This record gives sequence, C-alpha cells and structure tokens, in this order.
Amino acid sequence: MAMVRQTGDRNARWTKKNGQSYFGYKNHINVDKRHKLIHVYQVTGTSVHDSRCLEALLDPENAGIEIFAGSAYRSEESEQLLQEKGYRNRIHDRAYRNRPLSKAKEKVNTRRSRRRARVEHVFGAIAQQGGKILRTVGIARAKVKIGMMNLVCNIRHFTYLLKQEVAW
Repeated sequence: MAMVRQTGDRNARWTKKNGQSYFGYKNHINVDKRHKLIHVYQVTGTSVHDSRCLEALLDPENAGIEIFAGSAYRSEESEQLLQEKGYRNRIHDRAYRNRPLSKAKEKVNTRRSRRRARVEHVFGAIAQQGGKILRTVGIARAKVKIGMMNLVCNIRHFTYLLKQEVAW
C-alpha cells in the first residue's frame, strides 16, 4: 500500500484535449461582459466537462439574459436549463466528426465570438498572474488559490476601471 504522501493529489484528474494531456484543476468563470469582472466561479478537476458547471455559473443577480459560452457548454441539458431559467442561449454551435458547421452557423459563431472576446481577456489576466500552474495538493487548497487569483484579477481590473472613470 502506497503512503498518502507518495500518491500525489487524489482530487486532481487527467484529461486530454487536442492530443495534449492535462492534470489538475479548471477555473470555470462567469464574467460580466461590460466591466470584465468575475461574478461567479467554480473549481473542478480537469476531467469534469464544462457543460456540467453551467448551472452553477448562472448568476440570477446579473442583469444579462444572454448567455455566451464556448461550444463545450453546448448540450441538450444546457439548452433546456437556459430555456427554463429564461436565458437566451448564445452558446457556440459545435461541429461533429464528418458533420462540419454550415456557413450560416459559422457566421453566427463569428458574431458570438466578437462578444465573447471581451471576457477572454480575463483568462489572459489570470495567466499573467501565474494562473496556468497551480502548486497545491487537494481541491480545497486549489479552490482557495484559484479564488484568490480571481479576486486579484477583479481588484486589478476594478482599479483600472476607476482610473478610466467608467460610468457605472
């Protein structure tokens, strides 16, 4: 029997994306597109599919009724959930093997990408803080560290907004 200290992180998981293996945790976030501030976040192992976190990321206090997200969040369950909660589904359409997207759906995705690009800057800001590498063991510590990175990202961007005198 292996000793606990030799087994590594029991909560982190392996996953493969585009032929590359990843180990650790993912930071799922809900960002306000107007101010680029993180409203809600959830930390999971890398093996948890993005669509499983959609409900936890919905923020009823956020005034927006349109939900923009990558194609990983698209599923029949997520479409039904958004419809039940009164949101407009603006999640990217997904192509499948031997069934590429039509030109019309590609144009729709391009328009949606322009809106999503505003919030993708948040991931860049988190990466600048060292957010790609997480040196913790256990999901509890990972949640704290990722939560602190998200908080620092919000504080940094909020001070930027104050300097710009953005109308609230």
